[in-house]
This record gives sequence, structure tokens and C-alpha cells, in this order.
Amino acid sequence: MSDATSLHRLLKIKAGAAKRLMKENRLYQKEEESLKQKLDKFIADGAENWDIKNTRNMMEESHRLVEDTAKRLGGATQDLREAIVASQKVLPSDDVELATANGILQEISI
Repeated sequence: MSDATSLHRLLKIKAGAAKRLMKENRLYQKEEESLKQKLDKFIADGAENWDIKNTRNMMEESHRLVEDTAKRLGGATQDLREAIVASQKVLPSDDVELATANGILQEISI
């Protein structure tokens, strides 16, 4: 396997992992916001204590998942950055995999 082929494979793997973690993190953030609104509604409507407690527990779990995926996303982003830097030394600047990886890195940074 040539050096360019192994770099393409590395870029594809690192970019895929970062993109998946980005989506996962955003999903957990939306879930946490949704549960927060649900909790506020339960409190305002005077719902049963069990409903409030259960929703609060689910919201706290979502918050932990947001923090965990954010931490893993940070590591994956750093790995992707390093793979891009290593690839830029070998691959031409108009390489498709390199451009895709750069695009995903920019999308994560937004």
C-alpha cells in the first residue's frame, strides 16, 4: 500500500469519527434542551413529583452525555487536524479526501 493510499484511509477514518461525534454531540444537546423544556412545563403545571424527578434524572444523564461526547469530539478533532497536517505534506492540495477532511474540520469548528 502506498503512502498516499494509507493517508487517504487515515483521513477518511479520522474525518468519519469526528463527523459522527459531532452529530452525536448535537443530538444530545437537543435532547437536553427538550428535557429542560419538559421539566419546566412539569414544574409549571404542578406535575407529580415522580415525573419531575424522572425528567430531571434524564436531563442530568443527557448533560453527562453532552460533556462526554464533547470531550471525545475534542480528541477526534485534534486527531483529524494532525492527520490533515501530515497529509498536506504528501498529498496534492486539490486531493478530494483532504478537501473533505478540511470541510468536516471547518464544520466542527462552527
